[in-house]
Amino acid sequence: MRPEHINVPVLPPSAHESSDCRGVASILARVGDKWSVFVIMMLGGGPLRFNELKRMVGGISQRMLTLTLRGLERDGLVTRTVFPTIPPRVDYELTDLGRGLSKPVEALGKWAFDHQAEIEGARSSFDARNDKR
Repeated sequence: MRPEHINVPVLPPSAHESSDCRGVASILARVGDKWSVFVIMMLGGGPLRFNELKRMVGGISQRMLTLTLRGLERDGLVTRTVFPTIPPRVDYELTDLGRGLSKPVEALGKWAFDHQAEIEGARSSFDARNDKR
């Protein structure tokens, strides 16, 4: 560097707080969790009962579905409605906030489905290169 380049302007401090990152990180952890993504995608078609969801989301345990639905309800993305019948009927449905998230989640799911073969090919190539080491 020549001496005239020693006075580099400094950007003013931003109003960004590390607590903002923690808050956003907790939200992204919820909506980026694989089970949450599947549940949100399934509920995009309308309200479903617990067992309907469990059948549609292959591989999820009853406990994990319960925890996922509880977390989504806590975050205001899903509502739980209990109908006073015998036995009680419980429906789960996306809230307006959840429906707003449904479109990007569906797009992410579609992208993953459309590119599954490419990703698997890349993984195989990577693994083959790294197995030789």
